[in-house]
Amino acid sequence: MGKLDGKVTIVTGASRGIGKAIADLFAQEGSKVICSARTLHEGDHPLEGSLETTVAAIKKSGGQATAVTCDVSSEEDCEKLVAETRRIYGKPDILVNNAALTYFIPLKDYPPKRWMRSFQVNLHGPFMLSRLVLQDMIPRKSGAIVNISSGAAIGPGRGPYQPDQMMMGAVCYGAEKAALERMTQGLAAEVFADNISVTCLSPSEVVATPGTVYHHLVSGPQDGEPQEYMARASLILATEPVNKITGRVTYSQELMKEYGLLDKGRGIGFDRKGSGYSQI
Repeated sequence: MGKLDGKVTIVTGASRGIGKAIADLFAQEGSKVICSARTLHEGDHPLEGSLETTVAAIKKSGGQATAVTCDVSSEEDCEKLVAETRRIYGKPDILVNNAALTYFIPLKDYPPKRWMRSFQVNLHGPFMLSRLVLQDMIPRKSGAIVNISSGAAIGPGRGPYQPDQMMMGAVCYGAEKAALERMTQGLAAEVFADNISVTCLSPSEVVATPGTVYHHLVSGPQDGEPQEYMARASLILATEPVNKITGRVTYSQELMKEYGLLDKGRGIGFDRKGSGYSQI
């Protein structure tokens, strides 16, 4: 018996990295998983990973998964994704908003079109998908929405600043993730009476994914936080009782330690005091 037997889950950004790890674990726990992203086939994207690879691995392990391509910045694509979920597996029980887009550009050089597109993917996409799945969750009086955030939401605190303290592009990305966290708590309060949990999870460290390796945020797969930490923490948020978990904006290692899944942190992490970094 898995924790998610009989459940239907949508995971966006499931072609690689954190999304793939979440889709893998949720399928292992018995959920039927709709794996969504823009990259369907290997070679469609410069980075390794695709929906066909994610789904094939899940099926090889005995799980149930189906690929549905979706650009979460498109309202039409979001509507198609939820409609296809209903057609293939039934009404969704869990939504994991993981898809993200980042441009490493300082604000003075940021093209407005890219700024707008980044907000469409990182904030408006979760809004559109949450709105759509709530049409099924509210009448049923059950469901879980897990939003994936980032330590960038905190910001660097007040100055003076060190030259290497801010990564280029963090102004836009941090603003989006901060807004996502505020949206999470507002929506959690809004649908609490409907027995639906809405939570937000960030990695405690930079996660070693194909994207972070490519952009030199970590040196390689052996560096940074394992993807599985985010998957296991997401599972906690998706399965705990609403009155115990909803509205949480938390970190992977913090949550895993709380539930006895991690004895101690791996090093430097983020805090919620707006002061930058602290030991976890």
